[in-house]
Amino acid sequence: RRFFFWSKIHLEKKTQADFAPYFYDNGPYSNNGNLALFSLSEDMPVGTQIYCLNGTDPEGHEVRYGLSFDPGSKEYFRVDPRSGNITLVEKLDREKQDSIDVIISITDGRSKVMERVTIFVMDANDEKPDFQNMPAIIDVLETTESGSSIFKVEAVDKDTGSGGSVTYYLQSSMFAIDRHSGVLRIKFGEMLDYEKTKTHFVTIIAKDGGGNFNGKEQFLSSFATLTINVIDAQDTPPSFIGTPYFGYVYEISTPGSEIFTVSAEDGDVGNPNPIRYSLDEEVSPEGRLMDYGVTTVVIRVMDLNNNPPTFYGENGPQNMFELTMYEHPPEGEILRGLKVTVNDSDQGANAKFNLKLIGPGRMLRVVPQTVLNEAQVTILVEDSAAMDYEKHHFLTYKLLAVEIDTSERFSATADIVIHLLDTNDNAPKFSSDYYIARIPENSPGGSNVVSVTAVDPDSGPWGEVKYSIYGSGADLFLIQPASGIIYTQPWASLDAEVKSKYNFYVKAEDAEGKYNLAEVFVTVLDLNDHPPAFNNNFLQKTMVIGAPVKIEAVDDDAEIPNNVIEYAIMKAEPDNNIFDIDTDTGEIKLKSYIKSMAIIQNITKKRDCSWSLVVQARDRGQPSFSTTAVVKIDITEATHLKGGPLGSFLINRNNPMQIIGMLVGLISLMVIVTIIISTATFMRNKRSNRILPNRRVRRRPRSQNLWSFRNPFRKSETQREKFRIKEDEMEPEVIVENVNYNNNISNVVRHWCPPPPPCAPSLPPPPPSYFHGERHWTVPTVSAAVAPKPRKKPLLERQDTMNKALVSELKMRLERRRMMVP
Repeated sequence: RRFFFWSKIHLEKKTQADFAPYFYDNGPYSNNGNLALFSLSEDMPVGTQIYCLNGTDPEGHEVRYGLSFDPGSKEYFRVDPRSGNITLVEKLDREKQDSIDVIISITDGRSKVMERVTIFVMDANDEKPDFQNMPAIIDVLETTESGSSIFKVEAVDKDTGSGGSVTYYLQSSMFAIDRHSGVLRIKFGEMLDYEKTKTHFVTIIAKDGGGNFNGKEQFLSSFATLTINVIDAQDTPPSFIGTPYFGYVYEISTPGSEIFTVSAEDGDVGNPNPIRYSLDEEVSPEGRLMDYGVTTVVIRVMDLNNNPPTFYGENGPQNMFELTMYEHPPEGEILRGLKVTVNDSDQGANAKFNLKLIGPGRMLRVVPQTVLNEAQVTILVEDSAAMDYEKHHFLTYKLLAVEIDTSERFSATADIVIHLLDTNDNAPKFSSDYYIARIPENSPGGSNVVSVTAVDPDSGPWGEVKYSIYGSGADLFLIQPASGIIYTQPWASLDAEVKSKYNFYVKAEDAEGKYNLAEVFVTVLDLNDHPPAFNNNFLQKTMVIGAPVKIEAVDDDAEIPNNVIEYAIMKAEPDNNIFDIDTDTGEIKLKSYIKSMAIIQNITKKRDCSWSLVVQARDRGQPSFSTTAVVKIDITEATHLKGGPLGSFLINRNNPMQIIGMLVGLISLMVIVTIIISTATFMRNKRSNRILPNRRVRRRPRSQNLWSFRNPFRKSETQREKFRIKEDEMEPEVIVENVNYNNNISNVVRHWCPPPPPCAPSLPPPPPSYFHGERHWTVPTVSAAVAPKPRKKPLLERQDTMNKALVSELKMRLERRRMMVP
């Protein structure tokens, strides 16, 4: 019988085919699969998860993923063998390498499939234009005609597309450049003049067409300087230096007194001619225009300094000027509503004074700053942002004129008052970028959730804020447009077991449509509204003396302590004092003093070893709910087979397939060990290349070391492990059928000596049936239906982790939004 049974199992295993695993081909626009036609930008940050390898095994075996590169190639990526997540570990540079060959693999532990794929590196605008012939120095004759080409600038950008196109710019009143060809010309209507400027320094800007980089559009540019030396030609007459000339003489001066000296020089400084000066004489008619220069000399009679500077308006002297204008005028704009003139009636140095504008900040500046005799006063906008109606309804400045070179230092002041008018220059701003609210799941429709607040500093209708909400999570909520109070829909019914997290956007908008956004996160708080439930209200277990059995109930509530269950034995028949139960795990075991069936039979005075227990499962919520079930336990003793715990294992009638699995596993292990030892012996003899002498084999006594076997169905005793979700589990162990499957034994470590060869086990006697006259119990239970066993819930700490993750994601979104605003 043993040989036939082993042969049948062996033939069944032989007929099973082992197909190789394979990748899913999800196309070029998917983020998981086999990396087909996958591409990524060269500005992708190191550490980013870029793709997820995804495949399967036809037999349903767990698969592992691999990723490798050709020898000598730079390894840009790393893959997690379990999840298939591919992470970028090296910085990409398309200009150095625009594609990367990768060898991906998938294996089920038996077969391994490898594919070579190419990942394309897409361009990002990360290269500046590079000048090829700059900086440079060129010589140009001053008689060169206007519009002539004098130089061609050349710059190259290594990027592709618009990021690789180059446009040229410069700022110069004398020269112009073709933006596309880079040809530099003298502007039409302009001429070079050696006598005015011998050297021109022209800054040329090469700018690319812009492109995406790190999630936003970026324009890059380079600067270079072109030095233009002007070559002199004989084309300039002599000119006076220091014009205009003003001479000063006191009325008491004697004839012949020196007033001042004039000076001139030949315009052709490269080869100048000697100069002669004359006064009140005509130049000879034969003289050419290039041979002489004329200037005017003004001689003033000096008077005494007896007049201070004075400010004038349209109607005469004035010391206060007012102007009304809108806030935030363009920078550099002239305040045209102010018509101010300043004058000093004295002559010469007595009429020279400085102008200053004294007031808050540096919003305005005055020109000119130095005045001789008289000037029109111009006030320009210097800082537009500071001229804010929300900060200043009006601005007051002092305009001050102070003489410079006089001992008297006469001065004058005038008040400049500017009344600002409001504009809609502000969008509403929330008091927080995000709001976190919590609401119990039994809250009625129309319950308040959270109040948001946004303020618009503008005046009038521009400062009035209207609120609205939108987003996929906003269906169950409403907001009062004026107050910002968010409440649930009148018909809304919240259930933490169905959905415990909602998030949506709230919008604050003014009368002209300027708006701002914030994000709202709503957590539905769990209440204890579900009782614990057993898989069945009548359970049947088989208990081997010395080993526990386990019952289990689940609670559909979402959070602890509402879904934490405590177990208790309410009643046991025929005796109440024989069992103990672990209140946390539901493990039922015999009292420590019960070591054999004889003790049980002595207690009950019966040979019948069947017990009926009323077991209660109670949650820890407030209020607490409980459910009871009847557990029928058949007690047997593991003494029918020799081998200690192995006999207990073989005697279990609940799952005979476990016995078959254990025997097949032991036989397979022995075959594998024999093959390994034979192969190793053969290889050693082959390497030695010599005849080995016969050896006398001396058997040693069998060691008495104990073997420790770990139960593959072991479950952790900690609360955290009990509620851990499947995604957090470690690598699965090899699945082996448990002989005490119905008992759900955990943390079992068994010790025995090496067992004898397996033999057919003798099955335990069937459980005794109920006698016709046996008394039945009426078990009190709560009013609740026994639901099928749901999957275990995660720990409450995961809710806090999710809150932190949501907050982190919100901060990233807000930071990304700020970066995208120009």
